[in-house]
Parts: sequence; structure tokens; C-alpha cells
Amino acid sequence: MKILIALRTNEHHKEQLQRNATGAELLFVPADQVREEDLADVDAIIGNVPTKLLPAAKKLRWLQLNTAGADTYCKEGVLKDDVLLTNATGAYGLALSEHLLAQLLAMMKKLYPYYDNQKKGIWHDEGSVTSIEDATVLILGAGDIGRAFARRVKALGAYVIGVRRREGAKPFGIDEMGTMEELDSLLARADVVVSVLPGTTATRGIFDKKRFTAMKKGSYFLNIGRGNAVVTEDLIEVMKEGRLAGAALDVTDPEPLPADHSLWHTPNIYITPHISGDDHLSATQDKIVQIAARNLAAFMQGVPLENLVNRTTGYKD
Repeated sequence: MKILIALRTNEHHKEQLQRNATGAELLFVPADQVREEDLADVDAIIGNVPTKLLPAAKKLRWLQLNTAGADTYCKEGVLKDDVLLTNATGAYGLALSEHLLAQLLAMMKKLYPYYDNQKKGIWHDEGSVTSIEDATVLILGAGDIGRAFARRVKALGAYVIGVRRREGAKPFGIDEMGTMEELDSLLARADVVVSVLPGTTATRGIFDKKRFTAMKKGSYFLNIGRGNAVVTEDLIEVMKEGRLAGAALDVTDPEPLPADHSLWHTPNIYITPHISGDDHLSATQDKIVQIAARNLAAFMQGVPLENLVNRTTGYKD
């Protein structure tokens, strides 16, 4: 059995994977260096190799992603129907929730305008600020990342509402659960709206002019899921109208965002280049490897894998 490891790994990570793959040949090649000939006889791939190369993997039986988002690999024709697809759900809660918290506090406390003033040498009071305490925070996507963020803002005194596709148990740190059918009424109650939605046909363009207008005037919007959940021109319009106090985006549509795009220069929009979910935090990469190692052992033993992705919905089953 041959398994391609396309993750960034250190020696400890390699030892973890090798321990769980007794009898298999492991080939370590960074994802951006993988060639078609590397895939010709592999039984499994661990890591997000370019989708255009996957047709060369004729023997492929399992693909383990190093991301939680799987939408690119769920598209028709990317993988054969009998190939198992698993993701890295559970690895990103810490990094992304802290990124969201930092963005939210920076907007609420006006740290962005103060930093702009600093660069210009301007000593100026920017006026009143807002607080997480007693704020109503609406989180769309109550999975691992959404729950991790919920726990953090709950600890700071927020009232937290989670939104799922369907009804389910209320996770720790969430005060109230709703469904997507209730979204418009929930938006009207929220001081902070956070999207952790994956990229699916159901979520594409879900935040349009109607939805942004349904939000409280002076509320905050944060998107760390997928850029195409937002109709970009509609967000630009409501921000120019002063509808929202601020919007923090780690994902955009289009992406990468062209240098001449007006989103860069829209007042009170703050952009990071899809970096919150990368492996800049070493704990994230450690967790990705742990998930991959457990699934590698399961694959070798022929037992069920964790984090199986439903390719119709794009979500983990």
C-alpha cells in the first residue's frame, strides 16, 4: 500500500504518521510540489493536493484533507464516487475563534481607526465604543469553530445564538439554537453576526442586501467561512450607507481579492487574506496531523474513518 503525505510536517509529525501505517509506504511531498506521476499508484492521499491532478490517482481510495472546508473536492468529477473523503474538522477551533475575537474587539474598541491615526501622528479621541458583555452574538455554523467562538464570547458576557441547518441539541456555550429558516428574525436581534458557513449551493449569496438590511443598524458582521456566502457588492453598498458599524472578512469573493477591488477601500471593512485557518498556529498543524494519523490507522485496519464528508452537502456527516 502506498500513501502520499502532502502535509507540511516536522519529524515528530512524520513519526506519528509512520507509527500508524505499519506495512505501508509513505511518500512525503509538499502539496505544491506534487506531480501527476507521484499519484499514479497511491491508495490514499493526506493533504490538499490540487484538484486538477487527482484524475492521475487511478488507485485512490481515500483522500484526507488538511482543511475543514471540502467544497472544492465535492464538485462533480473531482473524485470517483467510491473514494472516501474526510476533512480536518476539529483542528481549527482554537485558531479561528481567537482570530474572530481579535477582529471583533478591534472593531468594537476602534483600534483600527486609532492605528490609522497613529500612522498620521494624530492625537484624537474617536469617541464611544461598544462591548461584548450583554451583546447578542449570532453564529451561523455551530460546528467546532462556531462552538469555540461561542465559548469565548460567552465567557465575556455575551448572549449567544447558534444557527444550524436543522434542529439539534444546544451545545455548551450557546444560549439558544435556531435554524436557517429563522435567519431573518434572528438577524434583527443580533449585535454581532458571525458566518462560519462552508461553501455550498445552499449558502452561496446568503448574505445579500435583504439580509444585511435585516440586521440591526450599528451591528457588526464577521465572515470566516467562505467568501461566496456574501454578495460582495451588496456588502459594499450597506457599508457605504453606514448600516453596519464594521465588517471583518478573512474570506472574500473574489479571492484572492484584486488590488484594484473597491472592497479594499470601503469604510469600516477590515480584511485579512484567508489566513486565520492556515497553520500559522502550531497547535493547528498538530491537530491536523493527529486527525490524519487516527484516520490512517483506521484506513489500514479497514474500520470506519472519522470526519467523513457528505459530498452532496459538503458537510461532515
